[in-house]
Amino acid sequence: MEREISQAVIRRMPRYYRYLEELLNENIERISSGDLSKRMNVTASQIRQDLNNFGGFGQQGYGYNVQYLHDEIGKILGLNRQHNLILVGSGNLGQAIANYVHFSKMNFDMVGLFDSNPDLKGKKVGPLSVMHMNELPEFLKTHEVDIAVLTIPKENAVSVCNELVSLGIKGIWNFAHVDLPVPEDVKVENVHLSDSLMQLSYQMS
Repeated sequence: MEREISQAVIRRMPRYYRYLEELLNENIERISSGDLSKRMNVTASQIRQDLNNFGGFGQQGYGYNVQYLHDEIGKILGLNRQHNLILVGSGNLGQAIANYVHFSKMNFDMVGLFDSNPDLKGKKVGPLSVMHMNELPEFLKTHEVDIAVLTIPKENAVSVCNELVSLGIKGIWNFAHVDLPVPEDVKVENVHLSDSLMQLSYQMS
């Protein structure tokens, strides 16, 4: 894409995708920006501005074809292709993420679980068995993996991240409460659960 799309717009795209999926489940074929704005609590002009960044997709007097817009936003978000994930850190949080069934509906496939704790080796989490971290390099030689999910203590996160990058991982979904130094061609999405909780606390104050 020739021009830079703002991070604020990109952050809103998954929300559009989610609402459009709900509309499809309700067998709604088309929707105006006004009706979509009421559902999403976003102004109609904001919706039109956001979608115009990617070509618009609407027709004057018709609104949006729900299936088409859902498919196009899916392409924008890269959901039209398969993403293979591994999870590093198979404790309680890791197991909860590995068991999240909605991933596969969005073309994210969990293909491997790893942990440095020898007591977890062989533990079944859904259809997968936890492997030891020392099996990771060999696994990545024989499996195509796009994204690593990190649910490990922050003191280990940087060294594990460095290992993953050296093994060719280009995307990291980071639940460890630490910023990861990575090369420019590696993308990191940080999930700070406590930040979200503090924002909720602020809103309630």
